[in-house]
Amino acid sequence: MDIKVVNAIDEIDAQSWNDLTPDNNPFCRHEFLSALEHNHCVGEQFGWIPRHVTVYDEKVLIGAAILYEKYNNYGEFVFDHVWHSAYEKYGLNYYPKLVSSIPYTPASGVRFLAKKDNEKRVFSALLDTIYKICEKIDASSFHCLFPKNEVGFFEEKSLFIRNDCQFHWHNQNYGCFDDFLANLKQKKRKNIRQERNKVANVGVTIRQLDGNTATDADWQNFSNFYTQTFLEKSGTPTLNLDFFQEIARTMPAQVLLFLADLNGKCIAGSLMFASDTHLYGRHWGCNEQVDYLHFEACYYQGIEYCIKHNLQVFEPGAQGEHKVARGFIPTLTQSAHWIRDDEFKAPIQHFCEQEAKHIQQYIEQVNTHNPYKEN
Repeated sequence: MDIKVVNAIDEIDAQSWNDLTPDNNPFCRHEFLSALEHNHCVGEQFGWIPRHVTVYDEKVLIGAAILYEKYNNYGEFVFDHVWHSAYEKYGLNYYPKLVSSIPYTPASGVRFLAKKDNEKRVFSALLDTIYKICEKIDASSFHCLFPKNEVGFFEEKSLFIRNDCQFHWHNQNYGCFDDFLANLKQKKRKNIRQERNKVANVGVTIRQLDGNTATDADWQNFSNFYTQTFLEKSGTPTLNLDFFQEIARTMPAQVLLFLADLNGKCIAGSLMFASDTHLYGRHWGCNEQVDYLHFEACYYQGIEYCIKHNLQVFEPGAQGEHKVARGFIPTLTQSAHWIRDDEFKAPIQHFCEQEAKHIQQYIEQVNTHNPYKEN
């Protein structure tokens, strides 16, 4: 096997890369990752420096790792502030670290890519290479965030597993939105209908667009909403109009834009992405407040899309217990972590074990408020 580390994903053939991506996951596709790089959404400015690893066998790409050299934890959604503080307390550097993740995207998906039946040897080669990179750049650690199929491999390799919880919606072969509502307890069903009616009664209409049908004006509006949302929350708007327009052009069928109009003006929008089986909610913004419009644009429109297109799971993003009342149930998410310094391994392992217990208790507690009828 021939193993290479590249500083730009454009050094890798797009079709060969995409052939390794299961379920047509939008965030793992070459087009999405390259758009981040082309439009300076990643790089030294934001502390996400591409270090993708490739594995070739007789010049054929058989594996790859989505990998970044990191100098902060912004946009990871798996929080390690406590670990960083512990390193600083002992006068050690936590950064740089290596992270296998989709920038700014807490959505599940493969992080180590491999041709079928080559997973074990490719994954081992990727992990060994990552260890060597850590040594070379004096990185403190390696982190794989929201992996889809690799957790068992990482456990075999003695990486520490962290557990967390998101809220996902699961399609029970519903024929329409009313079928979904019929599966809910009466109070939840009534509440959702009231919320949708209140949005409609104000006069708001929703336009469902994709990369083919959204215009430059639509993307300008959404980019403004996105930027405003981050600035209002004192965040950093890392994505930009050029990025949105590029993914609309290069992966049009997988990019979904739901825009809300009121009195002839576009006042809000949500951005989602689709794989062959999943829908992923990502960003939302507005310049005019309308009660329950966030729920309509970010949840109910997505549920309707899943039902219409037979998608199995809707991942609307991180956090948010309010999602439970709207049909989303607590779902375990995981990440894997390797710590280079032996002195920190035991306390971090203990941290992960205690955290896993708390997450399990939390999921059990939230499940007592399950919105669905008992079978």
